Amino acid sequence: MYSGLVNVSYVVASILFILSLGGLGHQETARRGNLYGIAGIIIAVVATLYHTTENNLLATLVALTLGAIIGLTVAQQVVMTQMPQLVAILHSFVGLAAVLVGFAGYLDPLVSTTGAEHTIKMVEVYVGIFVGAVTFTGSIIACGKLRGSIASRPMMLPGRHWLNLAILVATFIMAGYFLTHENTAFNLVLLLIMTSLALLLGIHLIMAIGGADMPVVVSMLNSYSGWAAASIGFLLRNDLLIITGALVGSSGAILSYIMCKAMNRSFISVILGGFGQSSSSRKNTTNEPIHETSADEVSEELLHAQSVIVAPGYGMAVAQAQHAVSDITRLLRDKGVNVRFAIHPVAGRLPGHMNVLLAEAKVPYDIVLEMDEVNEDFSATDVVLVIGANDTVNPSASEDPDSPISGMPVLEVWKAHRVVVMKRSMSAGYSGVENPLFFKPNTRMLFGDARQLTEQLLVKLKS
Repeated sequence: MYSGLVNVSYVVASILFILSLGGLGHQETARRGNLYGIAGIIIAVVATLYHTTENNLLATLVALTLGAIIGLTVAQQVVMTQMPQLVAILHSFVGLAAVLVGFAGYLDPLVSTTGAEHTIKMVEVYVGIFVGAVTFTGSIIACGKLRGSIASRPMMLPGRHWLNLAILVATFIMAGYFLTHENTAFNLVLLLIMTSLALLLGIHLIMAIGGADMPVVVSMLNSYSGWAAASIGFLLRNDLLIITGALVGSSGAILSYIMCKAMNRSFISVILGGFGQSSSSRKNTTNEPIHETSADEVSEELLHAQSVIVAPGYGMAVAQAQHAVSDITRLLRDKGVNVRFAIHPVAGRLPGHMNVLLAEAKVPYDIVLEMDEVNEDFSATDVVLVIGANDTVNPSASEDPDSPISGMPVLEVWKAHRVVVMKRSMSAGYSGVENPLFFKPNTRMLFGDARQLTEQLLVKLKS
């Protein structure tokens, strides 16, 4: 009876997780999707505690309490700009859990198995540890690159693809020995060697990917962590963990594919750790002068404009300027100006980053448009406000075939009558490529902190 009740609870939780993914697919239903997910997690945790033996219940409750305290503490301290690196480091925890559960499942199996069932279990152990180890170190490197503690420039070792291939070949060879030998000590040594190689592979794969592709990498690691969780589920014979891991793994892979198409990147290239990427990060040089402007001039242009498009980027998130931008939007719309937002698929450093910030500032959903919806409208736009964006508005992607970001679809803001770029300095973007947009004759540079500049604009517009 108890087992049946737990299984029913797991089915209900799985349905809620599926509804959660569906809800998170649209801004209007995202809040409902979050509620579905929270409800599913609560049901899953309660059902698991109900099914836990009396000997393990105390240890489980202690672990849950400690995890909850740490999670609440971290969540209260992390700001939106740190969310990408938080997500990356959480993926590493899932990978580490898969490795530890895999070793525990091998050394102290829950159920004795023989024959084909035993072979399947050994495959689950081996694959789970391998995927978990790659996810663990890869996520740590991704977190470091997003934080800036590791250089965003791709690390191109000589023969790097042959190194990756050699690790994979060695892994497959050891898998054959692992599945055909019954010596526990010998197999444990094989597992330890394979784990070390997988940890190295995770580091090398992500180190070889440049900063411009980090949003795709985070999404791909999300997929890896899902498959690692599914492998844990098979090992523990937990249907809910299998379903949840499969949902996370497949949705992460689909999102990565969509993002790769949006950035004109090869999906296989990302998985293989930057295969085919150029090691050059040549900078664009120009002798053209820059044209600076002031808050007074920009406010006058905005008031006399009929159409305005705002292109936000990571700089807006860092400065926490979204609320002032929302107030400017509201004021201009009240004056009859058509104001819209242009969101690049990888604006910020995490998919949906800008959408969340704008929703937090109560910007109406219907004026927040994706790149494909708004790109053709720039040529008929009076003023474009580029707030803290760089790589996503870089014309080198379409004008310079030798650029490291060549072919990446970008917001074609330079086609507007006037482009105002709010930026702290002339520094290159996260990809390390200089932006010729800053030197175009219709571009005006407004230097300073995005929040201070937008608040100044707001004051000027009101007066």
